[in-house]
Amino acid sequence: MPRIEMTMPHVPALSEFAQRNTVPTSPVVRAGDWVYVSGLPPVNPETGGYDILPIDAQARRVLDHLKSCLEAAGSALHRVVKCNVYCSNPAYFSTINAVYAEYFGDHKPARVFVCTAGWFGPFDLEIDCVALAN
Repeated sequence: MPRIEMTMPHVPALSEFAQRNTVPTSPVVRAGDWVYVSGLPPVNPETGGYDILPIDAQARRVLDHLKSCLEAAGSALHRVVKCNVYCSNPAYFSTINAVYAEYFGDHKPARVFVCTAGWFGPFDLEIDCVALAN
């Protein structure tokens, strides 16, 4: 079986966040022609902490992180084939969708939107994705 080369591109703020918090994961991994972005919370890129933000600002921050991870791995938002959106409250659905549409435009990757009980963080949203490399 041929071996697939995996790389873990460095993404400022997110890579340091994972190291500092000893999270055993990489923000993004490229394996062959595929890019896998981990669930990204709305981490402040300057402080590495969490700010109390309204849901639209959290969505923008998460999608900015997603875009940075994709670009670091040689991909882009228009190459995304699948997203998973995890949210703490179903009332945020329409707001998140509006911000999501700003980033993806006419490109509509497959997606799931899951509201989870017992949310663990001081934030309300995470998004992960799978994309093709350029």
